[in-house]
Amino acid sequence: MTGADKLAPGLNGVARIRVADQHTAPHVGSGKIKVLATPVMVNLMEAAALQAVEGRLPPGHQTVGTHLNVRHFAATPVGLQVTAEAELIKVEGRTLTFRVSAADDRGPIGDGEHVRIIVNVASFDKRAQDKLA
Repeated sequence: MTGADKLAPGLNGVARIRVADQHTAPHVGSGKIKVLATPVMVNLMEAAALQAVEGRLPPGHQTVGTHLNVRHFAATPVGLQVTAEAELIKVEGRTLTFRVSAADDRGPIGDGEHVRIIVNVASFDKRAQDKLA
């Protein structure tokens, strides 16, 4: 049982941050200009997707990201708030596809698609730890 039977297109999630120095490109190593770093925007989009299905999976199950196709098309300076939204648009077995977007206080800054897979946490962790053996 994966819990996908309790998920349906239309579920939504939201995640927010106020951009601070630790969210900027120079701080995370993704550029030299002191604006919101693309990896931070992507992380916020993933957090919104997680929030959309949080609490709807059976105990011992979680989702992991497997694919991102996003655009980051507008800069956000320190001090503005960024809101990421995710909408579940497709459920195929254990595979969940989300439409994601991000906007700051002045307008849209990014969009795209994000795919996550439902996993059994114990099995997933065992496979990961087996790589160390």
